[in-house]
Amino acid sequence: MSLAFALALLLTLLQAHCASASAASGVSSAGGTSGTSVEAARQPLQLEGPSRKPYTFAVYANADLGQLPSHVRQAVLILHGVKRNADDYFAIGQHLLTMAGLAASDNLLLAPNFMARKDRGVLPGMPVWGGGAWMQGEPSARGVNGITSFQVLDDLLRWLGDPRRFPDLREIVLIGHSAGAQLLQRYAVLNAVTEELQQTGIHVRYVISSPSSYLYLSPERPLGDGFAIPTMQMQACPRYDDYRYGLQHAPAYLPPPQLDGRQLFARYAARDVRYMVGARDTDPQHRYLDHACGAAMQGQTRVARQLAYVGSERDLSQRWQIPVDHPQRQIPGAAHGAARLFGAPEAVQWIFPTPSGAARRESAGSRLP
Repeated sequence: MSLAFALALLLTLLQAHCASASAASGVSSAGGTSGTSVEAARQPLQLEGPSRKPYTFAVYANADLGQLPSHVRQAVLILHGVKRNADDYFAIGQHLLTMAGLAASDNLLLAPNFMARKDRGVLPGMPVWGGGAWMQGEPSARGVNGITSFQVLDDLLRWLGDPRRFPDLREIVLIGHSAGAQLLQRYAVLNAVTEELQQTGIHVRYVISSPSSYLYLSPERPLGDGFAIPTMQMQACPRYDDYRYGLQHAPAYLPPPQLDGRQLFARYAARDVRYMVGARDTDPQHRYLDHACGAAMQGQTRVARQLAYVGSERDLSQRWQIPVDHPQRQIPGAAHGAARLFGAPEAVQWIFPTPSGAARRESAGSRLP
């Protein structure tokens, strides 16, 4: 990461904190935002889902959501980490767009803010989660309770996908890092909205960056040079395959009749998913690394766990005869810090790959109503 980028990102993060404080005191600086400055404070967005009442959710955005831009072709959602610092991730997202040469006029950036009770800026009508429950897709416990973080993502995607709101939208890119990637990887496996959007002409891409653990779709885990049911380890960790590490006791978000592991894998394998992790994210004692036995059975570090999961996908692909192509990239010189990781040119190219000519022609096509 260059010194110029580091200084620019530091300034933007400071601006983001000021905007966050302003929003917490009830002052909104939301307006027409562009470039890399954080001029849009956290904004309340009204969401609703099927058979559910509307609720308020906090997002950072590079546009005034009360006066929507008319020519958005791509939406980028970036999910914060365990600290719920959506302002910092919004700033990182702004720099990602700038480094990728993506104009704010055509690219809507949203940084959702999953709130806990102790957070500043909680408003009436908001769902509020207990601690890190949002990371696993669990329901809100306070405010508007019973709203799962998976449902929030469903509602955000459907809000974006409404052709009356964004008729020119062609692509949605979801980026999750660390705790945000734990939520996003599970969501990418379990949600039923992806194909719903793609049938209307909106491509959906998931970028899963450095999560502490993954949702496995079969009871096998990495053992030696392959994958097998961990018979010996099960004695000390009998619930290793329970959700959030496996599909046993899956959440209610996966409604009956629940798809089994093979069916979920077939759907997940067909989705546009790519993995990334800092090449130096190799500390087995990292303070935010999940040390529960179910996570430890996936590997000792984030790099090891990601490589093992990609290997597990290849193993399932061969066993179930289901093609999968979810590419994985280690970002040179980066450890776990989001600013350095996303500041690397390799990360920008990985998140926003240059489309082929065929993809450009497809994206230029018309939306279905």
